[in-house]
Amino acid sequence: MVFAPDTEVALRSVVDLINSAANGREELATQADLDAFLAAEGFSGSRTRNAAELDSVRALRSRLAELWTANEDAAVDTVNRLLREANALPQLVKHDNWDWHLHATAPEAPLADRMSTEAAMALADVIRSKEMDRLRTCEAEDCNAAVLDLTRNRSKRYCDTGNCANRAHVAAYRARQAAAN
Repeated sequence: MVFAPDTEVALRSVVDLINSAANGREELATQADLDAFLAAEGFSGSRTRNAAELDSVRALRSRLAELWTANEDAAVDTVNRLLREANALPQLVKHDNWDWHLHATAPEAPLADRMSTEAAMALADVIRSKEMDRLRTCEAEDCNAAVLDLTRNRSKRYCDTGNCANRAHVAAYRARQAAAN
């Protein structure tokens, strides 16, 4: 295990949020899309279910996408800004089927504040652990999706949004076959 379980879950949620707009897609076009995303990611707490909430989550997505490819100093600046903006106050909590873990906002805080704080706390762990190189973008030529490499040997090169790895492996196989003939 590279990070604490709640950190890994938060990092995967960041990847999923960033990739909800990867490669020209928009998977958070409607309130129903946001509802489905939050349910899939297991986000709890209060919701306004209005256009401003949806807009704030999409704005957060853009900030996190920039942070994903930032250098360490820029990432630190963004993480600190996200925590300040949400008035983060870390505390241990236990809820649902989770054992003790950190939350830094109240369940009543605005959705985007809760999401940004979870992301910032997880990214703070990444930065403190000197593991920024685990935050990547897909190596497929036609893909710009975020990739979180939690493999032991740091070998993950392709995203989980499509068939990028399969297409790359097939192309490499065909190139080897062509060279052999």
